[in-house]
Amino acid sequence: MTIRLGYGTNGLTDLRLDDALGLLADLGYDGVGLTLDHMHLDPLAPDLAARTARVAARLQELGLGVTVETGARYVLDPRRKHGPSLLDPDPQARAARTRLLVRAVGIAADLGAHAVHCFSGITPPDATPDIAWQRLTGALAPVLEAADRSGIPLAIEPEPGHLLATLADFHHLRVLIGDPAPLGLTLDIGHCQCLEPAMPVDCVREAAPWLRHVQIEDMRRGVHEHLPFGEGEIDFPPVLEALDTLSDTGYRGLTVVELPRHSHAGPELARTSIEFLRKHSPSSQSPSSQSPSGQGPSSQSPSSHSPSSR
Repeated sequence: MTIRLGYGTNGLTDLRLDDALGLLADLGYDGVGLTLDHMHLDPLAPDLAARTARVAARLQELGLGVTVETGARYVLDPRRKHGPSLLDPDPQARAARTRLLVRAVGIAADLGAHAVHCFSGITPPDATPDIAWQRLTGALAPVLEAADRSGIPLAIEPEPGHLLATLADFHHLRVLIGDPAPLGLTLDIGHCQCLEPAMPVDCVREAAPWLRHVQIEDMRRGVHEHLPFGEGEIDFPPVLEALDTLSDTGYRGLTVVELPRHSHAGPELARTSIEFLRKHSPSSQSPSSQSPSGQGPSSQSPSSHSPSSR
């Protein structure tokens, strides 16, 4: 299997970052989706350069790759989830989000990250679609300039309910801003199941030329709820087979398990998630991996964890 598996630190917020990284390395993950937030690597706290250097050394020590994620809920505003966004009516508020993303690009460069992830935000009530797209392109311009200078791609994620919600919206953004080289795509497999017209496996194939980051979890059609593997509706073997061929297109990034509301069970879910993905990977389905009885190698199925309201 050429898929390089990671786990998102937003699903391990009950652990210290050093412990979370050690856990993932011990479980056999190839990397980590590192969310910049106050409980792990706070992008707004003092001595950022020194703290980033320590994290970089720890990643190198453990042999973990990294993608920087910027979906922290309250990192900029303690009262507004994901606020302010790139679409905020207040230009100064939009600029605060832009500055955070530019800072994230610098952190990613210092960590040797594969990409910086972001999303557009929800269209405010005051904005028509045209105004919202204008705000988004304007707010992203300095981020893309920073990404170009650093050589770290910006991977924007289609997010249900946001202005940029689908693959079609991503392509609309590319056209609006002239298809700049630093702009890439984060593809969330669960989001494909949730609202894309195409099946998740077809979304992987369609998105391949622009992919810079992949997130993965289970999900149900029409319900934006990140679920542990086996609790949703996704047929994973074809999806994993499609992801396994991405290296042929030049993709060298991570496929990161994204369970941000399951931190209370994070260590156990990190274990069962990698077991599930290995069990359903193309290599485990191939004839050469079958035992004489015709059964594949044994692997414990993931435990069932209901979403928590904690």
